[in-house]
Amino acid sequence: MLRQTSAPDIRPDIRFASVREASVKLAQPLSAEDCCAQSMPDASPVKWHLAHTTWFFETFVLEPFESRFAPFDPAFRVLFNSYYNGVGARHPRPERGLLTRPDLQTVLNYREHVDERMNRLFAQGVGEELLAIVELGLQHEQQHQELLLTDVKHLLSRNPLWPAYRESTERRANEGNHAPAHARWHAHAGGLLQIGHEGHGFAFDNERPRHSVFLQPFEIAEQLVTNAQYLEFIEDGGYRDPALWLAEGWDWRAAQALEAPLYWRRSDADASQSSQWQEFSLEGPQALAPRQPVVHLSYFEADAFARWAGARLPTEAEWEAVAQATASRTAGAHFAESGALHPVPEEGGKLQMFGNVWQWTRSSYEAYPGFQPAEGAVGEYNGKFMVNQYVLRGGSCATPQSHIRASYRNFFPATARWQFAGLRLARG
Repeated sequence: MLRQTSAPDIRPDIRFASVREASVKLAQPLSAEDCCAQSMPDASPVKWHLAHTTWFFETFVLEPFESRFAPFDPAFRVLFNSYYNGVGARHPRPERGLLTRPDLQTVLNYREHVDERMNRLFAQGVGEELLAIVELGLQHEQQHQELLLTDVKHLLSRNPLWPAYRESTERRANEGNHAPAHARWHAHAGGLLQIGHEGHGFAFDNERPRHSVFLQPFEIAEQLVTNAQYLEFIEDGGYRDPALWLAEGWDWRAAQALEAPLYWRRSDADASQSSQWQEFSLEGPQALAPRQPVVHLSYFEADAFARWAGARLPTEAEWEAVAQATASRTAGAHFAESGALHPVPEEGGKLQMFGNVWQWTRSSYEAYPGFQPAEGAVGEYNGKFMVNQYVLRGGSCATPQSHIRASYRNFFPATARWQFAGLRLARG
């Protein structure tokens, strides 16, 4: 069963308005042309994100709960369906950027129209069933807020001008030229532990049920891997040594001719120092900041670095066990609150598990013991993707703060690089 919001003291109509307004604000720095373009099949146009999140409420809330329901536009049922086969036909994902019609203003009108009808529904009273599906829709919209930012970043990076999504709010590169040479380790005794969502508050179906796992003793790095540390891997020939790579990863790296993380480029083709590298951000190109966590890595790159460092990636159970057992549950909240749209250097001497970059784990994305998807079309939300993907944990600088929790399981294929994904080392 879907859980209600983790903030029951907030009226559902107020929470609804807050989340919906946040999506529109994310689109405000962009032109109509920006909002329509699609840079690759895995990304979606901003206009599509704004329409699809509205489609969710129209399809799964208004249609079953509103008396005398009538769609805003019957064509939108196909145009803005993502992967819900139980709902019906879908427009092909790689062709979302071809939807120049409806225009952006029509999509914004669609949002206002559905929001008005949702508010009338709230005014009639909100039962548990309605509250549950509304909260799922809001959590779904928060996912798309992060995707909107990652997709915009990839889109703007394909422009040779490397234009900024917004003006820089602070200079991150001026934070010292040195990073810790060696990882500091946090020891965990292992044993029989419980992971998965428990208690009150929202959780996706893939976070449940809470269940027992047995862990051998292990250590996990206090700090995320930094740009400076990753640059050492590059300079030591990490991208040229097949012994460090999984076989499929090496073939993929070779086919893509990869030599550095996504969004890195040399400002001097003959230089190797960090001061000669630039990194694209949502605030445009920046000098590579040594102490910032490295970001936009694939699973294959993260795994290769871990081997080079004489360590490994943590399992998701290890990651969650540490997150539950330390005071770091809120230690990373300032990353999400700061408004930064790029990772920031971490403070030394403490675990900061949340809200800076997503962290690859070595765990395949699969069902927990006893997993049961939700009934109906919303049951397609997570379960059917449990193949050929790896789990990431912790949230990123682009993740809404209220969306971050210890049991949250993000997942992507091993080649995904455009998400805010980095790594934390483990050993033992």
